[in-house]
Amino acid sequence: MDARTKEMLKKVRTVEIQTRRIVHQVLTGSYRSAFKGSGIDFEEVREYCYGDDVRAIDWNVTARSDQTFIKKFREERELSILLVLDLSASGAFGSSGVSKREYAAELASALAFSAALNNDKVGLVLFSDRIEKVIYPQKGRKHVLRILREILFHEPIGRGTDIVTALHYVSKMMRKRSVVFLLSDFLQFDNNVPQSTKDQPMFRALRLAGRKHDLICGILSDPRENTLPSAGYVEFEDAESGDTIEINTRSKRFRKKYEDLTTKLFSIRDNAFRQCGLDTMHLRTDTSYLKALRLLFARRSGRHT
Repeated sequence: MDARTKEMLKKVRTVEIQTRRIVHQVLTGSYRSAFKGSGIDFEEVREYCYGDDVRAIDWNVTARSDQTFIKKFREERELSILLVLDLSASGAFGSSGVSKREYAAELASALAFSAALNNDKVGLVLFSDRIEKVIYPQKGRKHVLRILREILFHEPIGRGTDIVTALHYVSKMMRKRSVVFLLSDFLQFDNNVPQSTKDQPMFRALRLAGRKHDLICGILSDPRENTLPSAGYVEFEDAESGDTIEINTRSKRFRKKYEDLTTKLFSIRDNAFRQCGLDTMHLRTDTSYLKALRLLFARRSGRHT
């Protein structure tokens, strides 16, 4: 075994330990409430986890012990979770000690282990301006570790973004309705389509995918994408196209114009998501993804009550 392989295995193991702890302590009950049905057959009594539905508490068993217990039911259906990650070059950007891709990898790992702990199948699609890697949904720890390894170490061939192609592939790949987490910065806009952003090809594809699957969009961003520092003349490069431009960032007028423009762009994008009726998570690299997950799970759990 060479040094690089040993380092990869060490990294995967470290992430597994960290992620499992987070999932056990924070996400287990919330995940069940957000994605599981109420069940039809009683299966067992187990200890209460944070986020579990309080209506499932078994008060008789709880009264006879020092712990809170809930009734567990055999689920009505088996879930398939598909993680769809954007590996385009813009994901390498990060100003808070972690890039957008690294942030997405941590979140995807937590979702994969949550699915595994609930005996759900989990699969993976990595894409850029092409489909980079596909792992069909399966169960088990070894399968999740394989997914984790690809998320952390896959080197993409493409640099651009093609969300439309990725969603078309997912629709053909997953015949049955599944829970699909699509993690991207969603900065793929067609400038030839003006204000009616919901009519852009990307959003048309998102609407179609949302009708077939339970689609959840994780919108990745970095605080520096909306503001520029005063650093004199700086050459900026488009990570995906390679185009460069030199800008005088000392210009207060230019920095304000840039901030107004990006704020407007992000507002149009977010409004289009609302018009499409899709579940979204706003994921900033300078904040914990756990808060976004809790909000998502709580919102979805409320619909099931």
